[in-house]
Amino acid sequence: MDYKKVASQVIEAVGRDNMVAAAHCATRLRLVLKDDQKIDQAALDNNADVKGTFKTNGQYQIIIGPGDVNFVYDELIKQTGLSEASTEDLKQIAAGNQKFNPVMAFIKLLSDIFVPIIPALVAGGLLMALNNFLTSAGLFGPKALVETYPAIKGLSSMIQVMSAAPFIFMPVLVGISAAKRFGANQFLGAAVGMIMTTPGLIEGKYWNIFGLHVSQTNYYYQVIPVLAAVYILSILEKWLHKKLPDAVDFTFTPLISLMVTGFLTFVIVGPVMRGLSDAITNGIVWLYDTLGFVGTGVFGLLYSPIVLTGLHQAFPAIETQLITAFTQNHTGYGDFIFVVASMANVAQGAACFAVFMLTKNQKMKGLSSSATVSALLGITEPALFGVNLKLRFPFFCALIGSGIASAIAGLTHVIAVSLGSAAFLGFLSINAKSIPLYVMCELISFAVAFALTFFYGKTHADLVNPEVAATAASAAQASATSSQVEAASEMVADVADVDNENIAAPVDGQVKDLGDVNDQVFSTKLMGDGAAIVPSDGTVYSPVDGQVTVAYETKHAYGLKSKDGAEVLIHIGIDTVNLKGEGFESFVKQGQTVKAGDKLGTVDLAKVKAEGYDTTVMVVVTNTNNYASVNRLNVTDVKHGDNVVAVTTK
Repeated sequence: MDYKKVASQVIEAVGRDNMVAAAHCATRLRLVLKDDQKIDQAALDNNADVKGTFKTNGQYQIIIGPGDVNFVYDELIKQTGLSEASTEDLKQIAAGNQKFNPVMAFIKLLSDIFVPIIPALVAGGLLMALNNFLTSAGLFGPKALVETYPAIKGLSSMIQVMSAAPFIFMPVLVGISAAKRFGANQFLGAAVGMIMTTPGLIEGKYWNIFGLHVSQTNYYYQVIPVLAAVYILSILEKWLHKKLPDAVDFTFTPLISLMVTGFLTFVIVGPVMRGLSDAITNGIVWLYDTLGFVGTGVFGLLYSPIVLTGLHQAFPAIETQLITAFTQNHTGYGDFIFVVASMANVAQGAACFAVFMLTKNQKMKGLSSSATVSALLGITEPALFGVNLKLRFPFFCALIGSGIASAIAGLTHVIAVSLGSAAFLGFLSINAKSIPLYVMCELISFAVAFALTFFYGKTHADLVNPEVAATAASAAQASATSSQVEAASEMVADVADVDNENIAAPVDGQVKDLGDVNDQVFSTKLMGDGAAIVPSDGTVYSPVDGQVTVAYETKHAYGLKSKDGAEVLIHIGIDTVNLKGEGFESFVKQGQTVKAGDKLGTVDLAKVKAEGYDTTVMVVVTNTNNYASVNRLNVTDVKHGDNVVAVTTK
């Protein structure tokens, strides 16, 4: 890579005078810009040395890759004269440049609270769906499975108890997550949730407190009341920490905070917030009941644009209320938001797949293939931002497919009874009797979006393959095409030199999909495919025989090239570059030869967690495009040295 040239191209694309500040991490340039509208996005998209771009938290991030980004950054600083900044400095600059938007701030607040607890709700929801399979009559015959096979009644009953628990005690989960978000003690947040759901509360009974009758309301399944209660707790706790002497702070701050919060919750906050919660749920149910399939059709048309704004992050708070009302109180129609989201996600995936079938651009082909799979599993950001919005027409074709399928789903009253993967796997969350209709609607969404995108793209080839159209229009371009063929031949020769191999786990821990990582660069696989590991031990080992190509000063990431040609990035934690090496120790240097199992370094997991950072370790094959496939192996708990990723040549 010509670092000076790449830096110049980046500067030209974003605008020299448009840059406020710049920093970099292990994989990407992070820029704060004056005006995002001045970016020449097409120039960056067509730059072979740029692996992708995205905007988050006021920063425009350009993915260059490990081992190269620091040199490009150095050149960018030289050419622009900007002062060097850390990623933490950049966050503060970006925050200062952003205009406060109360609506988006509230949505981000809900997202921060609900995203961590969604796995528990999904697990409970899928268990609920499994119990529906066992207890629904007419699904596998005239009788339910528990009636046909009485021996499984006990199992069904156990599953029902397990499925209900996360929803019954949802205030405890929300209390923990909300306390963390509001800066309160998480265990006090949990205690507030426990107080609001304790079995000692009896509906219809009252406490007589100095003549004041206070209802013993139980807040099972509730979300909004506990959010308000924990917010009050956080204010009280912080105030008391400042006012009370150290000698009594440890004892009396928790006592006073919990007692005052509990009193206010039962007297004022709980009843008011429960009324608000019920009003929101009833209002949404009324809209669904009144507008019917027309409403779901319009919602289907608008769902993907809503995702672009980030407003969809607020939906889980509403969906849990809809699910609770339907499954526990037998009111409402269930979670139709999940159904609409599934139709929209599948439609965007189908449109992306049509682009894959149409395009001749290898970079777009590789991006659209991985983005299609991601969207069909419920994660649409790669398809939306990486493919469909860039070409525009696939995005709008997908909206039509989503709208039609959502309208049919509304007409046939397809609803979800639990949270889950909003795409093809979403049938597990659907009311058992509606599963065939749900699958039919998903297929309609896919077929309409794919057909519209494919046939429109066929008749407007210049939109999908502008470079091919330009080549056909110019004789001079024909010679350029010949050069491209030669370059492609050289690429194939390089690829042929890469052998099939397995990449081992660099740490002990639990393996999860890269798509589940809470970092857009890794979850969308812009850096390449691989796996993620939640570490149980802080020692990091080499996953391959090869050479250390990058050993960062911050010691949070390593780049290696195996003897068989795989380029592997090991990234320890998310945003841990901000720690500037604290808690990390490295035993290797750039250029050093290592064997699989050699120690690369260590990380103090407890310290990293205490600083508020995610410790997940990403194992990414950064030259994924050189392979026919890069796949995470079907393993969960691993020791270092166990294989986690398999690569296969073209």
